[in-house]
Amino acid sequence: MFRLLKALPLTLAIAALSLFTSCGSGNNTQIRIINAIPDAQGALDVDFNGNKITGSTPVAFGSIFPATNPPATYASEPSGSDTITAYVSGATVNPVNNGTGSFSSSTQYTVVLQGFAASNNTPAVLTDNNTAPTTNTLEYRVINASPSSPAGGVDVYIFPTGNQLPASPSIPALTFGQGIYVQSLAYTAGSGYAVVVTPHQNTGQEYINQNYTPANGSITTLVLMDVKGGGSMSQFPVAFSDLN
Repeated sequence: MFRLLKALPLTLAIAALSLFTSCGSGNNTQIRIINAIPDAQGALDVDFNGNKITGSTPVAFGSIFPATNPPATYASEPSGSDTITAYVSGATVNPVNNGTGSFSSSTQYTVVLQGFAASNNTPAVLTDNNTAPTTNTLEYRVINASPSSPAGGVDVYIFPTGNQLPASPSIPALTFGQGIYVQSLAYTAGSGYAVVVTPHQNTGQEYINQNYTPANGSITTLVLMDVKGGGSMSQFPVAFSDLN
């Protein structure tokens, strides 16, 4: 390679070296994986384009790979049209999720393994934004990964703890497989936020009613999931602190 560069005129050598560097490291995407399959018979191994990326530690139900400390952590993989396949750990047949997604270079994604194991659904591919919120604000992103959620979706209310349920939801009709940001919530020292989830346009039934005390400038991902085994939405969303 370096003999070739030496033989080229200076401008061509610089261009060739730039291309070589780009091909080596500039075309990767950043992904993380959440296991939201409630009835899989064990933790999951995950293949990316046929190569297992989860190493020796399979991803348990309700867990994320790579682990988030915070900040949010991602695995670097080739960008493009890529196939993700999940198996119960140790198996190489009968995947519990399998599908192809489009992944851009230098972009961060959350991939949600979703649905019931026998359905072998396509994973949900959601684009992340981990840019720090503006001063004295915080953010949530909410993912509906509950296969038992109603067909019309759920309404998500996020409001200061101690207040009454607002007239309108923060996120209306969030359907299975969707993920949406709630941005620029005001931070007040010593106070928190309530998260209430109901069927769409039905405040008479609450699936979730939890209180959180997020840090100033934080980003929190809440994943709505089924109880283990499936059949109903868990009253406890899985929370990942992506920026704190």
